[in-house]
Amino acid sequence: MAMTLDPISQLDRFAASVLDSVRAPRPMPVDLFRDGDRYMMVADLPGIDPGSIDVDVDGGQLTIRAQRTADSREGVRWLARERGGGHFLRQFTLGEGVDLDGITASYDSGVLSVIIPVSERAKPRKITVDSTTDHPQPINA
Repeated sequence: MAMTLDPISQLDRFAASVLDSVRAPRPMPVDLFRDGDRYMMVADLPGIDPGSIDVDVDGGQLTIRAQRTADSREGVRWLARERGGGHFLRQFTLGEGVDLDGITASYDSGVLSVIIPVSERAKPRKITVDSTTDHPQPINA
């Protein structure tokens, strides 16, 4: 099978390899939903070293950072290289109805799960109605 030289394709690959090292943080795909008294966020982070994952809350801002290191094998001829390394970043603004101190996170099989509990103040509650035999008098204007 004869291979032809495609200078445009070669230039695209070269530019991608050079620019990949200075690329801005990549977004990560997430699902976010409410399940009873908690919010669940599930993020895809395949191939990430769990030690590189950083989840923090500052005020009402939840930030998730992670890093994947690119394969840097020496002496090989890459035929395809689409699984590059880089930084991943997502930020979310949390409302006042969540328990910031109760947020937990776990990582399993390339999936980061973040549990954000609803605060006690934001949970629905039943208001009792008192009944008295003395009825309040209407206020006359």
